[in-house]
Amino acid sequence: MAPKKAIWIILFLTGLCLLVDLPKNYYLKFGFGNFKVDRIISSPEINLSLPGLKFSRSLEIKKGLDLQGGTHLVLEADMKDVSQEERKSRLEGAKNVVQRRVDLYGVTEPLIQTLESEGNYRLLVELPGSKNIDEAIDLIGKTAQLDFRQLSDDKKASPEAALIFDYQPTGLTGSMLKKAQVQFNQETGEPMVGISFDDEGAQLFSQITTDNVGYPLAIFLDDIPLTAPRVNEPITSGEAVISGNFNVASAKKLAIQLNAGALPVPLKIIEQRTIGATLGEESVNKSIRAGLIGLLVVILFMIAGYGFLGFLASLALVIYGLITLALYKFIPVTLTLPGIAGFILSVGMAVDANILIFERIKEERWLGKPLNVAMELGFGRAWDSIKDANVCTLITAFVLFNPFNWGFLNTSGMVRGFALTLTLGIAVSLFTGIVVTRTLIRLFYQPKKAVVKQIEE
Repeated sequence: MAPKKAIWIILFLTGLCLLVDLPKNYYLKFGFGNFKVDRIISSPEINLSLPGLKFSRSLEIKKGLDLQGGTHLVLEADMKDVSQEERKSRLEGAKNVVQRRVDLYGVTEPLIQTLESEGNYRLLVELPGSKNIDEAIDLIGKTAQLDFRQLSDDKKASPEAALIFDYQPTGLTGSMLKKAQVQFNQETGEPMVGISFDDEGAQLFSQITTDNVGYPLAIFLDDIPLTAPRVNEPITSGEAVISGNFNVASAKKLAIQLNAGALPVPLKIIEQRTIGATLGEESVNKSIRAGLIGLLVVILFMIAGYGFLGFLASLALVIYGLITLALYKFIPVTLTLPGIAGFILSVGMAVDANILIFERIKEERWLGKPLNVAMELGFGRAWDSIKDANVCTLITAFVLFNPFNWGFLNTSGMVRGFALTLTLGIAVSLFTGIVVTRTLIRLFYQPKKAVVKQIEE
């Protein structure tokens, strides 16, 4: 892309990020001669309204527990009556129940993780902004209630128009459900969810399906409908299959929800504490101060070492910061103190790329290449070193983030926050180092002593 076109794209992107980065409800007041500004500025909000879809979200920095304060709980699952093969799925089911309860409660950006170590099965629950620890314990400590409901007689004439409250309890509950598991249709290969009942449940389920042939039978978990499959024929074996538009992930999720409701794992709180926001505010202020000092030192070093080239690289570094902060607000990223450390480390990676490029340009100039040729060769030959360094860091970040929840790797939310901000920082630094810095140098770097002309060979 031509440098003049690229600079307009960079300016537009920078302006957009600057708009997103504005603080929320910040009082701006200053004056210069007759020019005065006295108003409240704020970042915009996302309001998306389409047929069947409404989405609204303010662009604010999401703070983690260590910065915002809140409730920290560690719960241990009692697995003494659970077979070794089912323990992992039971723990995942308990996590699913807790997650749904927290979401309904309205806690923003909760962290809920499963922890397995040396025969212990635990849940880590962090609720930012929640200061009432007793209320949080009551919120997640209840046992999930699973039940099957049928349409009331007056609604069977038009089942397609039935609402949630039109379904009535049948007496068939999760305590009678033995197991739910993912199965596959032998003819089509489509995933399904197979369920089986104990003797009492099988007898009751037989009577219910006989009375509701041709009508939906709804499955509720904590008074929330999970699914409402239609009964095609009486089921007397105590085993049934729930089919529909499932993929493997959705079928597995439904099986976990059913198992969680049917066989809840007793949870015991082994650690609880309330974290105040004062510590978080102090940590943020110190981190911002350290980040600004570090950024200023880096800029001064770049300008002192590379002159106008260093100034252009510093300008690209400022654009890097604006883009990164905008991504944090737009995604959004839940920012923790280790996450801030990941961002500061990625600033160093961004500067490192510029240093490699500038040193390569110097080498090409020492070999007698014209400036424009030296710049292009410098960027091209520095790319291998930049790529290798960043790929190694990304591999490390992948291990720290542990996206597949491997038990032998880290599962800490704060370490994952560090890995996430570091990964985003590296991705943005590649863009600013290769695209932004390159464009700025092509347009504005014309030293007086360098006369750029092609060498005829």
